[in-house]
Amino acid sequence: MTTKEIMSQLEKLGTAQTKKTLLRHGAKEPIFGVKVGDMKTIEKKVKKNYELSLELFATGNGDAMYLAGLIADEKKMTKADLDRWVNGAEWSMISEYTVPWIAAESGHGFDLGLKWIENKKDSIASSGWSALSSHLALTPDDQLDIKAIDKLLSRVEKEIHSAKNRERYVMNSFVISVGSYVPALTARAIAVAKKIGDVEVNMGDTACKVPSAEDYIKKVEKMGRIGAKKKKVRC
Repeated sequence: MTTKEIMSQLEKLGTAQTKKTLLRHGAKEPIFGVKVGDMKTIEKKVKKNYELSLELFATGNGDAMYLAGLIADEKKMTKADLDRWVNGAEWSMISEYTVPWIAAESGHGFDLGLKWIENKKDSIASSGWSALSSHLALTPDDQLDIKAIDKLLSRVEKEIHSAKNRERYVMNSFVISVGSYVPALTARAIAVAKKIGDVEVNMGDTACKVPSAEDYIKKVEKMGRIGAKKKKVRC
């Protein structure tokens, strides 16, 4: 399928109700309002396609950008590609999920995550913390820089309540990821979560809430899932 054909298909799959819901959750125009489940039908036909994913992301259409992440060939994605993507991601579904997912699966998640969290723009800093979280979910413990992760936990503990809006949300998620995926730092992450307490984030006109990092990690612990890694993070 070509980019033109896919855009036409996405437009047909979009609905007014889904678009309304996505806009309420921070989506930006242009967007058709396509459910992720419906995008999967296109993903199955296209499979992984590096060039097509770049073209779709470049359209600036929210649905196409998300689909770009589903079909991206992580083995071909470069740091330059991902830097371009992170700078074009204005909606949290793209900046906190699509871009970080592919960054982590490409093997560039840790390096780019450390770079992006220093950015003053909320969406880019948020992408950075999300990329680091996804890196932890995918990477074997013996390949993780435990000292660096511990240092990042200290940074979250110190800065989360004064951080930018969406950055606060993903910083909280980073604590959850450390506690859930890195057994050596689970107790440390729980301690940080306790000190952090409730995290306030403006979620717009939605019913979404910021999860308690402490409760979330303890739930994973109770399920016996601490340290259980993922083969992929995109979905």
